[in-house]
Amino acid sequence: MFHKMPFILLAIIISIVLFGEAIPVHYQSILYGISLTIKSFIVFALPAVVFGLLFKTAVQFANKASKMIILILAAICCSNFISTMFSYSVGVLAYHCDLSISFPNEENALMPMWNFVFPKWIANDKAMFGGLLFGIITGWLRPEVAKKISSRFEHIVAVILKVILLSIPLFITGFVIKMHHDQVMTYILHNYSLIFALIASALFAYIALIYFIVNRGQPTKAIQSFKNILPAAITGFGSMSSVAAMPLTLLGAEKNARDPNLARAVIPATVNIHLVGDCFAIPIFAFAVMKSFGVIEPAFTAYVLFAFYFVLAKFSVAAVPGGGILVMLPILEHYLG
Repeated sequence: MFHKMPFILLAIIISIVLFGEAIPVHYQSILYGISLTIKSFIVFALPAVVFGLLFKTAVQFANKASKMIILILAAICCSNFISTMFSYSVGVLAYHCDLSISFPNEENALMPMWNFVFPKWIANDKAMFGGLLFGIITGWLRPEVAKKISSRFEHIVAVILKVILLSIPLFITGFVIKMHHDQVMTYILHNYSLIFALIASALFAYIALIYFIVNRGQPTKAIQSFKNILPAAITGFGSMSSVAAMPLTLLGAEKNARDPNLARAVIPATVNIHLVGDCFAIPIFAFAVMKSFGVIEPAFTAYVLFAFYFVLAKFSVAAVPGGGILVMLPILEHYLG
């Protein structure tokens, strides 16, 4: 089901755009209330997800604390941070695009039938650092116990994520109905196509630049390297899963690498945490949303702080469609408003 999620969500959006008027307002209000409740549950459950996933990563790190692992982790942090900082300039460009939405009056806006809010029990950043520290300390002192705890956490996180992912179509339905009722859906679909183009152009240019640099400025070799990895890119785009694309990523990386064994060691270790696409898409969309809703443009220093937590949170991203944005929601809210 998860690999079909993009098509399911697209079908929901198109159906609401075409037939949303046929749904009585009473039922629209109920669906919107359900979406708000699911959103509240996601925010409530995220600290547990982040803690569990980071604990597992930290335990693995503590048990395999070799120079190779440390070097890979350092390289991933640097790469994610650099690409996130590159996206800042594109995000500023998106912010200065004409993206001001005219919202309806309150009496015309769709109101939820209810608005149940789960309590906020722990901050997301505390869950991050807690998972890392607890995982490293337990992994060093009691490695066998740490593995058992990690396995329990992994099971709990898997259940939570499955519940969240199964609820995503219903979660999206209520918010799309809200936007359609308030007459902002068409505007967003029309105007955000520019943001999609900005993200695609920036990401393509960044990756092309990397291939150009590592091939020592030789265009022919850079193009060949790009061709070698293209099947993996298409698979990843269609499945929304870096894990599903990993076999093709390995094949492409082995063709591009001087040492194929190095590719076989690095790719599996980084497939879930080295997500350059997220480093561009999420911050740029954040700038676009800020502009649309009248939030002041963040200062560069605030963005650097956001980038730090953003990179750290990537180690808790689950290998599921939409896992990146789910984990990033509290960070986007806290540091970018």
